Amino acid sequence: MAHILVIDDDVLLRDVVTQMLEKDNHYVEAACDGDEGLRMFRKNTPDIVITDIIMPGTEGLEIIKEMVRLVDDLPIVAMSGGGRHSSYTNNLKIAKALGARAMLPKPFTRTELFEAITVAMG
Repeated sequence: MAHILVIDDDVLLRDVVTQMLEKDNHYVEAACDGDEGLRMFRKNTPDIVITDIIMPGTEGLEIIKEMVRLVDDLPIVAMSGGGRHSSYTNNLKIAKALGARAMLPKPFTRTELFEAITVAMG
């Protein structure tokens, strides 16, 4: 069982991912944006972070950069469906360069989610 922080501004996706993880007996905290995610991270460092890239306020790339600065070798799964001005492929490549260990293009299946977590956890 891992302590997992899920950060995504899409309430439906955030809830579905949380339910899938809890069903697999993980302890999940969920944040609705990057600012809340960073606050939660600083308060109680999780074993793994799953974060969206495109969000209002503090975006996922900034979150990844800050979390990696605070905790060396942190397992991070970056997820993205792209944005108005960028493709998910570019977003995930940048996330990997910043320290994310696994990439998860949206939409994804439960199997793909758990495969990404396995990759991130090493």
